[in-house]
Amino acid sequence: MKTIQVYGSGCKNCTVTADRITAVAAELGLHIQLEKVTSLEAIMLAGVMSTPGVSIDGVIKHTGSVPSLERVHELLTEDVVA
Repeated sequence: MKTIQVYGSGCKNCTVTADRITAVAAELGLHIQLEKVTSLEAIMLAGVMSTPGVSIDGVIKHTGSVPSLERVHELLTEDVVA
């Protein structure tokens, strides 16, 4: 199971990012644990300078924009061994 954090204030872009991650994970049949991180202090400590930010298993993978569905697919499958 992947642990995913979406960093941001809870704005529309952050919500859309979280929704896309959930939808693509379901499409791929992946079990994920998704957490929305809205604390400015936690966002800064994670090193996210531009939101929304996405962290997978503790590693920042995307920041500054809503990732496309294709990008979310890449992020969720990049460590999967075929």
